[in-house]
Amino acid sequence: MSFLALLATGWSPVYPCHVSPGEMRRYPIGTGPFKFVDFKPNQSIALARNPDYWKPGRPYLDGIEYTIIRDPATARLAFIAGKFDVSWPYRITIPVLKDIETQVPAAQCEVDATNVNRTLIINRDKPPFDSPELRRAMALALDRKAFVDIITQGQGDIGGPMLLGPEGIWGMPSEMLQALQGFGSDTEKSRTEARRIMQKLGYGPNNKLAVTVSTRNVPPYRDPAVILISQLNEIHMDATLDPVDTVNWYPKVMRKDFTVGLNVTESALDDPDQQFYENYVCGADRNYTGYCNPEVDKLVDRQSAETNVEKRKQLVWEIERRLIEDGARPVIFYPRGATCRYPQVKNLTIMVNSIYNGWRVEDLWLDK
Repeated sequence: MSFLALLATGWSPVYPCHVSPGEMRRYPIGTGPFKFVDFKPNQSIALARNPDYWKPGRPYLDGIEYTIIRDPATARLAFIAGKFDVSWPYRITIPVLKDIETQVPAAQCEVDATNVNRTLIINRDKPPFDSPELRRAMALALDRKAFVDIITQGQGDIGGPMLLGPEGIWGMPSEMLQALQGFGSDTEKSRTEARRIMQKLGYGPNNKLAVTVSTRNVPPYRDPAVILISQLNEIHMDATLDPVDTVNWYPKVMRKDFTVGLNVTESALDDPDQQFYENYVCGADRNYTGYCNPEVDKLVDRQSAETNVEKRKQLVWEIERRLIEDGARPVIFYPRGATCRYPQVKNLTIMVNSIYNGWRVEDLWLDK
């Protein structure tokens, strides 16, 4: 049912099959409105207008230049100084946005949902985390509102595996979500239950469980991981941070070379097939926690074949409920991010349900 949507995403590029992967890395060839010109590692990427693009008169721009700046603060200062027309989409946090709006009143900034949630990942194969009760206690320790308030100054969202509305089409309604474990408003009640479970398992104030929380060593991962550590420590844990360099992070996760971590779930589009088959079914490549429930897999197949939208939603909500109750990969929160541009940038469309699908910019032009 989701085939056309998946085909249209930014994760489905069209390229010639006769060109080797190595050559594509050095000189990529595609079908888009711009052609590759040059790539200087850690410096820049240059694109030029494709004169053979299939749509007559497009694109409007002669080219695009991306400047690679690893430090977010440096990139922000460069935008404020007017060195760039557009900021990197969604990468401006809410606190930083206020600084930009103060220093550059002319900037046009838009805050949008990203569909890139933050999740608690637990390696189910490593004792004592192979205990469902221990994993349940960890899920009950989460104060999701605190993440939203601290990280996004209240402009994030609390949801389940599917992006919640109004941007998300399939997400479980808030009233249903709040009835599930760990999503209610009484955080202290949940943590009391979590501490009871921990004590039953032999842990307490004088016998804390040592936990290493691994995460990618960049602010969007590291900052919420610090909050996660403080919350786990509320339930008789002694958690410490293991920041992992970007080039090593996903290989480490794919090898399941972690015990507990904070990760993100990057979704190419707001569709249950993409989310469930990629992240939650038994044996999926990105099923980082090793979760496997054959009954849930059957439901995933059923919703994929269901052509009635309302019936499919009911199946999707049942899948979400089971994933939450099973502690498959507890979703902590959904941040929102801002994209800023100067007034001369025209016809820039920012997506609200994926950070990967707004890159064609064939209709973009500069009023200079």
